[in-house]
Amino acid sequence: MRTSEHVLGRLGVEPATESVYRALLAQPHATPAELAARTGMTAQEAERSLDRLTGLALARPSAERPGRLYAVSPRLGMDILLARQQAELAAQQQRVEESRAAAARLVSEFATHQHSAADHGVFRMAGADRIGDHLRELGALAEEELQVFAAGQPCAFPGLPAFRPLYEEPLARGVRVRTVCLDSARHDPAAVAHAEWLASAGADVRTAAVLPTRMAVADRHAALVFTGGEGPAEAAVAVRVPGVVTALSTLFDAVWAAAERLGPPPSRRVADGFTRQHLAALQLLAEGHTDATVARRLGVSARTARRIATDAMTGMKARSRFQAGVLAAQLGYLPAPSA
Repeated sequence: MRTSEHVLGRLGVEPATESVYRALLAQPHATPAELAARTGMTAQEAERSLDRLTGLALARPSAERPGRLYAVSPRLGMDILLARQQAELAAQQQRVEESRAAAARLVSEFATHQHSAADHGVFRMAGADRIGDHLRELGALAEEELQVFAAGQPCAFPGLPAFRPLYEEPLARGVRVRTVCLDSARHDPAAVAHAEWLASAGADVRTAAVLPTRMAVADRHAALVFTGGEGPAEAAVAVRVPGVVTALSTLFDAVWAAAERLGPPPSRRVADGFTRQHLAALQLLAEGHTDATVARRLGVSARTARRIATDAMTGMKARSRFQAGVLAAQLGYLPAPSA
């Protein structure tokens, strides 16, 4: 009968091989046929197990019975197996150390390749994968606070892989995370779900009608600013110039102060029947932006942007969109244009 015990598995011995080892200990110099009968195996299975035992040095040719094998004592056998395993672990550790050294060389070579650009504290990168990696590195770098403008697509970074890791790791370490999304995110189920997840994870989330850019700032000394323009977010600039990062953080604080806390939707009418989106659209129209730009900045479809602009024109009794923006500034709804 085969034994149900299997105590040598962690030392690399299969159950069948262990059964034959135990049988050979109980019946020294047994033939394969005798071992097969004792263990319930076929003769071929018993022979294969004997070959494995010989390879592990748990069975050796007998000096007393030429042509037969005997099992070494369990004490000696355990020493042999442990020494083999220690040798394998040492070899594996050596491979790990060699891999670590190779990785360090690769990082050093890559850093040297980028050295000239990084010397001035500004480095441009392209591609969603690289930008996504840098965002995660930025989150890992933060020790006190992470500030995020999630513009473009409601509460997200368009074109990038899953962005939750940007927030998860800092929040788990107790880093304060402040995120400003677009007001349009309140009408997007996926964006609402993401914003609610952020809030439940401990982040502070607010929304604004329009955001100046997409960016993330760690501890007010390192930033990543997207430069994708009208298209997907495929390019960004990593910045570590103290004055520039301070200005970006100050910009974030100003927008944050005027943003609405996540929760019940903000008051739809903020001035004489105009919503915050109306006023933001009027500001953009006064600056001469196109429908496409207005849609992108508000985080809405082109059709919705046209409707908002038309409503704003009607409310201002303006004959053109540009005139609507100028009238809004003249009536005090918007900041007066600089001279």
